[in-house]
Amino acid sequence: MPASVFASQNADSVFLSPKETGVSYEQVLSKYVPLKGFSNASGVPGSAQNGYSPVFRSNAVGSVKRTLFPELNTYFALWENAVACFGDKPALASRPFNYNTKISEPRYVAETFAQVDEKKRSFGAGFLHLLQHSPYKKLSIESHVKIDRHFENCQSYNAENLSFVLTIYLANRAEWVITDLACVAYSVTNTVLYDTLGPNASEYILNLVESPIVVTSFEHIEGILDLKKSYPEELEALICVISMDPLNCRSDAEAHALIRKARDVQIELYDFNQVCGIGKLFPRAELPPKSESVYTISFTSGTTGSKPKGVVLTQETTAAGVTFTICNVPHIRDDVEIVFLPLAHIFERQSLAHNLTTGGMCGFPQMNGSPQTLLEDLRILKPKHMSNVPRVYTKLEAAIKNATIYLDLAMKKAIFSHVVDTKLGRQSGDGVKGTHAIYDALFISKVRKLLGFENMNHCITGLAPISPLTIKFMKAALNIGFAQGYGLTELFAGMSFGDPYEQASDSCGAPGVTCEIRVRELPSMGYFLNDPRGHMGELQLKGPQIFSHYYKNEEETEKSFDGEWFSTGDVARIDRNTGRLYIVDRVKNFFKLSQGEYVTPEKIENVYLSSNSVLTQCFAHGDSTQSFLVAVVGVDKEKILSFLKKECGAFLSAALDDVVLTEINKPENRKLLLKRLNENVSGLAGFEKLKNLYVEFEPLTLERDVITPTVKLKRPIAAKFFSAQIKEMYEEASVVSEAKL
Repeated sequence: MPASVFASQNADSVFLSPKETGVSYEQVLSKYVPLKGFSNASGVPGSAQNGYSPVFRSNAVGSVKRTLFPELNTYFALWENAVACFGDKPALASRPFNYNTKISEPRYVAETFAQVDEKKRSFGAGFLHLLQHSPYKKLSIESHVKIDRHFENCQSYNAENLSFVLTIYLANRAEWVITDLACVAYSVTNTVLYDTLGPNASEYILNLVESPIVVTSFEHIEGILDLKKSYPEELEALICVISMDPLNCRSDAEAHALIRKARDVQIELYDFNQVCGIGKLFPRAELPPKSESVYTISFTSGTTGSKPKGVVLTQETTAAGVTFTICNVPHIRDDVEIVFLPLAHIFERQSLAHNLTTGGMCGFPQMNGSPQTLLEDLRILKPKHMSNVPRVYTKLEAAIKNATIYLDLAMKKAIFSHVVDTKLGRQSGDGVKGTHAIYDALFISKVRKLLGFENMNHCITGLAPISPLTIKFMKAALNIGFAQGYGLTELFAGMSFGDPYEQASDSCGAPGVTCEIRVRELPSMGYFLNDPRGHMGELQLKGPQIFSHYYKNEEETEKSFDGEWFSTGDVARIDRNTGRLYIVDRVKNFFKLSQGEYVTPEKIENVYLSSNSVLTQCFAHGDSTQSFLVAVVGVDKEKILSFLKKECGAFLSAALDDVVLTEINKPENRKLLLKRLNENVSGLAGFEKLKNLYVEFEPLTLERDVITPTVKLKRPIAAKFFSAQIKEMYEEASVVSEAKL
C-alpha cells in the first residue's frame, strides 16, 4: 500500500492514478469517499477584499480540484472506467412496456454496463451514418457542413468551436441515456427539449443551435413535423428524426403515413432499432472528446419570461461536477437510484452520471408515468437513494402524516406521534442518525415498506428551498439520511452538499472540492459581511465546475461574471466557523413598499411555508404604491377541510374542490386563516407579514407558466396572471390589521 493515494495539494486531481498507487477505483470508492472533512470549509487567509468576504474552500483537500484521477478528465473517460470496472453489473433498468395494452409489467429488467456500452456504440455510428448520407443536407447550412467534416474536425472542438448539435426530446427512459452516451462517445454536443417549453421556445432553441437531428418518442413525432412545416426557413437545418419507440407501435399504416409526412418537410424518419441496426452494418470507431469539448447546451427557462439561455457545459465542467458528487455523496455499494426528475434538468443528469460512474443501477419510471404512479415504481424497484425536488418530498411528507400522526384513530395517532417525537429528539448533533431499535423495527419499517423505502439509505433535495421541518420529519419517520445541496445549471448542478445526518437541516453544506465561494456585500438589501450570523451577500463562485458561457449570448455572459467570479444572483450566508452555505434570498427578488421599506418575498414565502403545514405554495406580492403585502397561496385539501370544520364551523360533506375553495375564500374565513398563519410565523417584521390572501389548491403550475420546470417562481408572469386577484385584495385592504412598521 502506498504512503498516500491522495495527489499533492497543487495537483489538479484529488487522487493519484491507480496505475501509480496500485489502489483500484473500487477500493477508492469503498475506503476513501466521501472525503473526510467534506462537510466543512475554511476561509483562505488574506483572501478578503473590500466589499467581499474571504474565499472559502473545502476542508477535505484544501485546494480546488478538477478531476478524481488525472485520467478521468471527461465524462467519456468516467464512463469507460465504469464499464471496465462494472461491466457485468446492471446499469439501466426499465419496466417492460406493452404497446398494445399500454401497460408496464410489474417488474424491472436491467441492461448491464457492457450491454449499454455496445448499444450506445451502435446507435452513435448509426445516426452519424444517416446524417452523413442524408439527401436533405445543404452546404449553405453550417451544421450540415459540420456533419460532413465531423470526423476530421472533432479533435479541434472546444467551447467556442463545437460540433453539430443533436437534440433530445424524451421522457426519462434508458434510450435517453444511451443517446446521451452515444453523443459523448462520438464528440457530438447535445441539447434537450421538454414539454413545458412550448412550441415557440422549442422553435427558438432548434433554430439557435441549427440542430439537424431530434431524438424523441413516438408521441412527439407529429408535433415536430408540424413545427418544421410552420417554420420551414427557421428549421431548415432539421433533417432527421429518430423515434425511441417502434414506428409501427400503433400500426404499419400510421408508420407509413408519418414517414410520408416527414418526407414532405424534408426529414428522414427512423426508429431506435433501425438506427442501431445501421450502426452495426456501418460501424465507426469512437471519437473520444477532449476536456475542452462541449458536452451539452442546457437551456434554462428563466424566471422573467425572457427567452431561454443556453448554458454551455464542457466535458471538463461535467467531469468536475461528477468529481464533486463522488467526493461528497455517501457511496453505497450496488446502489439503486430511481430516475424520476426529468433528465432535461441538469440536477438529474448529474445524479445519474454520479450513479453510473460509481457502478450503481438507474431505474426509470414506467412509461407514461406521473407523480401519481411514482409510488408503484418505488415499491417494485426499492431504490437505495433518491434525488428529488421539495414539491415531491412535501407530498410524501403529507402522505406519511395522513397515514400516521393525522389518523382519526386516537390510539394509533398517539403512538405514531410519540414515535416521531422521540426520534426527532434523537437528532441531537451532526452525524447522529437518531435511530431507535424498537420503534424502527415495529413502526418505522412499516412506513418504509408502504413507500418502497425498504432499502432507502438517504434522500437528496435541490432546485428550490425546502422547510428544515420537512427534512427533520422525513429523517425521523423513515429512518433515512436527508440532505439538501446547492447548485445551478451553470455548474452542472450541485457544488455543495450537506451531510445527510447534519443537525442544521437548513444548511446546503460546504463547497465541494471543485469550487470555491465568497459573497459580495449588498448594503442596499440589508446584507452585510459583518452580520453576526455569518458573511451575508450575493454568492459568487469560481473553479473548474463553472460553465463556459451562454450560447450565442455574450451580453448575458458578461453580466454574469464579476471578473473571474460567477455571480449567482442568490443571497447567501456563509458560516464563519464551518464554511457552510445557507441560501436566504435572491438579489433581484426585492421591492419597496410605499413607506420605503424593502421587502424580500422569497424569504417571506419560505418562512410561511416552513411554519404552516397547511400551506403547499406561496407567492407573496408587494407594490411600491401599497403599504402591505398580499399573497396567493396553495393549501392542502385535507388540512383546509379540517381548519374549516374546527375554526370556521363549516361542515362540508361533499368536499368538492369548488365548494371548499368558495368557502375558504369567504372574507371571514380568510381572515381566520391568515390570523392563524401569522401567529405561526416568527422572525418577520410587521411590514413583512401578509395582510390579505387568495387561496387555491395548486395555484402555481407549469401549465399557467408561472413557475419554471425546476419549480422556481416566475414573479413578473405570476403577478400578471393573478393581477385580478391582487387588485381585488388591495381594494379589499388588510383583512387582519393595518400594516405597521
